[in-house]
Parts: sequence; C-alpha cells; structure tokens
Amino acid sequence: MALAKNDTAAMTSAGLNLIQQGLSIYDEHLKLVICNRPFLEMFDLPESHGKPGARFQDTIRLLVERGEYGPVDDVAEAVAMRVEQARAFTPHYMERERANGRWVSVEGSPLPQGGWVAVYTDITRAKRQEALLRTRSEALSDKVLGYAEELAAANRELEATITALEEAKRQLAETEARTRQTTEMMPAHIAHVDRNRRYTFSNRKLSSVMPGRPSEITGLDIEEALGEEIYTAIAPHLDKAFAGEASVFEFFIESSSRRIRAAFTPAQDLDGPSGPDSGGVYILSMDITREAQARTALQQTRRREMAAQLTSGMAHDFSNLLTIILGSQSRLQRMDLPGSAQQQVEATLSAAHRGGSLLNRIADITGAREWNPAPADVALLLDDMKILATPALPNGFTLHISNLLHDNMLMLDTGMLQDSLLNLILNARDACGKSGEISLTVAPVQNLWAEFIVEDNGPGFSDAALSRAMEPFYTTKGGEGSGLGLSMVYDMAKLAGGRLRVANGEKGARITLRLPLRPAPPPLAPGLVLLVEDSADIREVLRPMLTAMGNTVVEATSYDEALALIEGLPEIKRILSDISLIGEKTGIDLRNALPESAPPIHLMTSRPPDDALHKTAAANGPVLRKPFTQSQLTSFLQQDPNSP
Repeated sequence: MALAKNDTAAMTSAGLNLIQQGLSIYDEHLKLVICNRPFLEMFDLPESHGKPGARFQDTIRLLVERGEYGPVDDVAEAVAMRVEQARAFTPHYMERERANGRWVSVEGSPLPQGGWVAVYTDITRAKRQEALLRTRSEALSDKVLGYAEELAAANRELEATITALEEAKRQLAETEARTRQTTEMMPAHIAHVDRNRRYTFSNRKLSSVMPGRPSEITGLDIEEALGEEIYTAIAPHLDKAFAGEASVFEFFIESSSRRIRAAFTPAQDLDGPSGPDSGGVYILSMDITREAQARTALQQTRRREMAAQLTSGMAHDFSNLLTIILGSQSRLQRMDLPGSAQQQVEATLSAAHRGGSLLNRIADITGAREWNPAPADVALLLDDMKILATPALPNGFTLHISNLLHDNMLMLDTGMLQDSLLNLILNARDACGKSGEISLTVAPVQNLWAEFIVEDNGPGFSDAALSRAMEPFYTTKGGEGSGLGLSMVYDMAKLAGGRLRVANGEKGARITLRLPLRPAPPPLAPGLVLLVEDSADIREVLRPMLTAMGNTVVEATSYDEALALIEGLPEIKRILSDISLIGEKTGIDLRNALPESAPPIHLMTSRPPDDALHKTAAANGPVLRKPFTQSQLTSFLQQDPNSP
C-alpha cells in the first residue's frame, strides 16, 4: 500500500535525523528545502531557521553576529559576501575552527535542479588526535607530519571531488541517452562524417530513408555505406561541405524510386572556424517521395490553368471558323457539282471534321481536367482494358495482360487511366504494322508506385522520337496522327504526381507509367441496392454489374416507386439512380427528398456535363456518366456521394 505524502515526509525527516552529520539543502533562491536535527544542534540554531523556506542570509547573519566566523567589523558586508559566494556555488571541501573551539568540515555540491546540498561533520576528535600525534611523535620531523596532515585533508577533498565527478558523469550519460533517443525518433537519417569521410555517428534510419542500405554504419566509409549510385549523386555537395559551404539539395534514387532531400552542414572545430581542415560534415537526409508526388501534381495543375487561359480564346475562334467551313461545304455538297468538285468538297469536310476532333483533344489537354482518385479494383480495370482493346486489334495481334500487384484495390482515376492505357496500346498497334505482340504489365515498385508497362515487338523509337515523344503535336504517323496521344498520357501522369518514361526495350518500344501507389480504404460491404432506372434495357445491363459485387438488387422506374421501396425496405444499403426518371420528378428530387437517416444515393446520367440537370447534380456530389465499365461503377459506389 502506498504511503501518504505526510507519512513519506515524516519518514524522510526521521531518517535524516539519524545521521550524525549535519545536512542542509537550499534551493536556487537561497531558501531552505530541508535540514536535519544535527544541523540545528551543531550550530545551536533556533527552530525557525530549520523550517522549509527559511532564508539563507538570515541564518548567516545569526552565525556572523555570534562570532561563528571570528571577529567581523561590518556584519552586513560579511553577510553579503557569503550570500554572493552561495549564488555562484561550486563544489568544495573545507575545514575550519569554530568560535567555540570545535572543528568542523564542510563538504558542498551543487544540484542539477539548482541550489546545493552541504554536509557538516564535527572533526574535533580527529583534530585533537592529530595534535596529540604531533606532540608524542618526536621521531617524526615537522615536515613529515605536515605532509601527513596535508595528505589527510587532500584525501577528504579528493573524495568530495570524486563524488561531484560521478554525478556529472551520470548527468552526461542521461543527456547522451536522451540525444540518441531523439535522433532515433526523427523520421530522417542524421549522421556525421569525419575528415576521412567515415561515419563517426549515425542513427539507425538510413535503411528506411534509402532502402537497400545498411542501418549500422558507424565506422564505415560514406561511399561504402551509400553505394556507388547514391554517392555519385551527393559527392559534389559533400566536397563543397568539406570546403566549408553548406547546401540543401534533392536527388532521385533510380533503384528504389525514392526522392531524397539532403542537408550538408560543415562542422566546426572547437578551436577554429569551418574550412578544409574542419571537424567533418553533419548530414540530414529525408525521404520526400510523397511530397514530390503532390508537388508535381500541383505544378502540372498550374501549368494546365495557364495553358487553358492562353488557348481558350484561340480555340473559340477556331471553333467558329470550323462551323462556318462545315456549313459552307455542306451547302456545296447539296449542289449539283461535277464529280471532281464533289470529291474536293468531301475532302474538305473530312479535314474540317478532323480539325474539330483535334480541337476537342486540345481542349482535353488544356481544359480543367483533374486527377480524381477513387477506390478502384485494378483487376477489374485490366479486364475492362482487355474488352476495350481487343476489338481494335486486327488479326495477327496478341495482347498479354499481367497483374503482379499484391493489393488490387488502389486509389485511381479509372477513366483517365483507361484512356491513357488504351492510347498506349493503340500506339503500339500502329508501330507494329500488320501483326505484333503487345503486353501490359502492372507491378508494385518499393511500395511507393504502381508501375504500368506497355511493350511491343515493333521497331521501337528512333533517337529523334525518343527526344520529342512527349511534345504536343509531334507524330511519326504523317497525316494520320495528331501527335497528342502520348502528350495526353504524360499530362495525366503529371496530374497524378507520377512519371512517364519512354524507352526501347529488348524487342521494341517500352513505355513505363508510374502512378503513386495508394491503397484504397476497405470496400463497402455488399447489401441490398435499389436501382432506379427508367430504361429496362439499361437495368438489364446494370443488374449483373451490381450482383457481381455481391449485392442483391431491387428496381424502380420512378420517383414515387423509389420512395415507396425506401420506406418499405429499411435493409436497403445504397441507391443507384439515374437523373432522368419516368414522370416529372428526377433523381435529383429523389436525393433532396431523402432524410439524413436514408441510405446514400449515387446519381448517374447520359446527359452531357453542360446540361442544366447534370450541373445541378454535380454541384452536390459526384455523378457517373454513361456508359461506364464494371471497374468504374465499383470505384464510383465507394466514393462519398455528398462530396462535390
């Protein structure tokens, strides 16, 4: 059972009183913290001077006035001198004869919290024995006796010094342990290398910041510890640091796909400034891969906004010109023209339509597109890719799709990603000619990236194509290509905070698309879904897509039917509704009519984004545009329907 606070204080006081020596502890404000009974009795002090809070200067004044320190001309000056000595307290040991003829030794040590502790020992008996020894030891010379006395005093002083040193050593060990613990808790690698470029200190975070490198590196050469790839990247900055120039820089580690920010700070010797002969270099390294992904996505968004401002006016005028050309050529086409003239009209119409298609693709690049990641099943997305791409591949082509991901549920914008992958597959088809092999492989990289690799066995990229492949409007297809496909993929990668690399592989072209690997939250549990759709044909398509997710489905065609089912079936978990329904009321009206306790409602539509109803619905939550794939529907249903 724990002792009460008063009991503990009483036991402490009783224990101190059993000590034969006097003891006193004063705090940093020169007020008494505690003393024992022998202290009061040794100096014949009143009880008031032994209570906590008693002032040091009052006790000193009393002792000075009694003559404890011998004759004093100015009492106030003597008290002030001893108070100043106490304020600058240092470890000491001394012996003095008191006014009453007795001898006392005083041993004092400062405390880490401030203040000091002093121990007073009555050494009168020892002093008398020394005097008796001096008197009776005629055989000893005065010099030897003096040495013996000095040695005895020195031993006592040495013991006091050793005690102070041991306390300082303990405090130093505690400080070092706290410093080590602090560096280990930091999400960064902290180290020091000496003039010989060997680590003299390092926490154990190198392997987490730079995977593949060792954790215990103290004593190792920095090039040996980091490896050739990393050392080559940091060597110029390290040379500058040894020359006295601090630096903060970033570099990319290709083997681990990590971006690192490092700070090199020249260390200073205690006896001189930093320079070529300084005390080494302090190193701080942090993994900023996630930060760089977000920063790249933000930069790309800003570039898109600037490009949109520059091209919006031009695109508007160009669109008007195309409208005039198409109208004029359509009127000419209806006239009775010679065959050759009719062919020219058709060619002009075809070119104008291609111009309109090109204008739409420019709008896709410069418009306000955003990367909107949502929970997506990569396996389903790849199945959809197989379905979408296979009809576009002629006989003689094969498409191999491999999924090496450990977790298929990731945060992705399935629409933008599918467009990009389909674009890469069709580019590979065009490069191969009449036949070829195309592969799409998905794999994780360092648990930071999802890597999509599209390869073919065609002729590969020329040197010129490799250097200009991602430039808008650059194409090797002559008049058949717009030159925007790969540029759009590059644009999508940057929006997502990813990377796109164009290269030649062992057989042909190899394009690597890396996107941030962000696991999706756990999928929603399957349950009863209310499908509200006025078209029977569309319900026939959507029902198996919903049941494939493990759901059961009930159906309605109108606002009234849906409300009746919601009220009668409390087990409904979520609602998927078209905006357009039978009757005057819409899916938007249904969403607005539901109470807060109702299941979440997700809206879909085939209306264009500029339609008034589409805009109204999108202002209060995401809207799924028809047609859509299984993976797009799966991702859509996992989004918050109330987040604009």
